[in-house]
Amino acid sequence: MTKPAAREPLRRNSRSNRARILATARRELGRNPDITLEELARASGVVRRTLFGHFPGRAALLEALTEEASEALREAIVRGSRPEEPTERALAYFVFSIWPVGDRYRMLLGLARRDLGAERVTEILAPARDMVTALLQRGQQDGVFHTHLPAAVLSAGLEAMTVALLEDVNTGALEDDGTKTAIATLIAAGVPEKQASAVVQEVAATLPPPEPAADA
Repeated sequence: MTKPAAREPLRRNSRSNRARILATARRELGRNPDITLEELARASGVVRRTLFGHFPGRAALLEALTEEASEALREAIVRGSRPEEPTERALAYFVFSIWPVGDRYRMLLGLARRDLGAERVTEILAPARDMVTALLQRGQQDGVFHTHLPAAVLSAGLEAMTVALLEDVNTGALEDDGTKTAIATLIAAGVPEKQASAVVQEVAATLPPPEPAADA
């Protein structure tokens, strides 16, 4: 006769294995985008059969990472929402809130075009783009941001710049905790450089210290 009480430890062990595999994949794919699943299994400390039990192939693993990143981004957007703040400060808060997510999952950016496809990446980033568009519209109405481009177009441009800066972090060309990107974002939106720098420094001073990476 089976013992149902023994199933819960097995489920906990399965969840632990899955989380460890995903954490290892985030780290190792950033170092080597072409790493094999067999190599990932060894790096995760599990046998090949265990990894394939959770992720039947590379596409399944990347989709799981994508869902994880998408959920983290949605949570960051909620945390970074500051509707009561002036628009330039609200935009700086937003950049700081999403930067850790982008930094943690920046290896997906290098895999996006090859493995995920542009449409899937657009889907993931849509909530962030929509929020920035709304902020830009408010700032344009307030005379804080330039009106040279429609808010939706400017939002897409700021997104592309952020992605490019994250890729530079990935290659080692740039070191940033979000401060440089926040300043660049405000400048690109039309805030004078000195004012943008002052706003970002003020916002940064109100933020809690960053948490250490769980899978560093």
